[in-house]
Amino acid sequence: MLPRILLIPFLSLLAWGQSPKTPVAAPRLKIALDAGHGGDDTGAKGPKGLLEKNAALAIVKELGAALSAAGFDVMLVRRDDTFIPLWDRAKLANEAGADLFISIHLNAARARAAKGSEVYFLSLDKGDEDAASVVALENAGAGAQPATDNVVAGILEDMAQKAYLQDSERLAVAVQLQLNRLGGIKERGVKQAPFVVLRGAAMPAVLVESAFISNRKEEAKLKNKAFLKKLAATITTGVRRYFAGGARTARRKAIATSS
Repeated sequence: MLPRILLIPFLSLLAWGQSPKTPVAAPRLKIALDAGHGGDDTGAKGPKGLLEKNAALAIVKELGAALSAAGFDVMLVRRDDTFIPLWDRAKLANEAGADLFISIHLNAARARAAKGSEVYFLSLDKGDEDAASVVALENAGAGAQPATDNVVAGILEDMAQKAYLQDSERLAVAVQLQLNRLGGIKERGVKQAPFVVLRGAAMPAVLVESAFISNRKEEAKLKNKAFLKKLAATITTGVRRYFAGGARTARRKAIATSS
């Protein structure tokens, strides 16, 4: 039997060796944020001259800060006044291993009284009829879909998009409900449309028409930093409620894509 003076250190070492290791923190979910338009593609223009490309980037920066504060990793697809081809935006998110893709835009309508926000998820066909004008505006300048030399890769891309359509719809609903409250709108359902920027996203993906830049009052709000912060907080709440509702939380691996 070990002497008492040696037994205590021995037992301490034994206990230390059997103590559980400090758990390694799970990787944080990554969200890719896309600011619509950019560069020569200015997007819609407000009555007082506010450009969609600038408003979208301002919203994305506030949203990125809000999501980061909520515990998410954030990737900005466009960080400055640069145009990135629409077909490449989801591709960049795929390569970064993003878990969600959110494209931020501003709506415009001939009816100057139109207000509020609309959230869309991808349609692989022509989508909702009343979304045609919005799709035409946001898809302008996209050009034809780049050809792929790998038929199998193209089939797998379509399969990935179809697999995430249901999750994309749930994300759209979660965000739209919060935006309805922000805008004081009782009911505005989500819509489905063939936006080019959402094509190829191998993850749940939505396009948010954050406000009507064609509405003078909403254009003025978009120039107000306090409103942008409130808008960012609202979308962040929608994202958090999407995950709280049982969304897939497993981290995706980055997808290497050929140029």
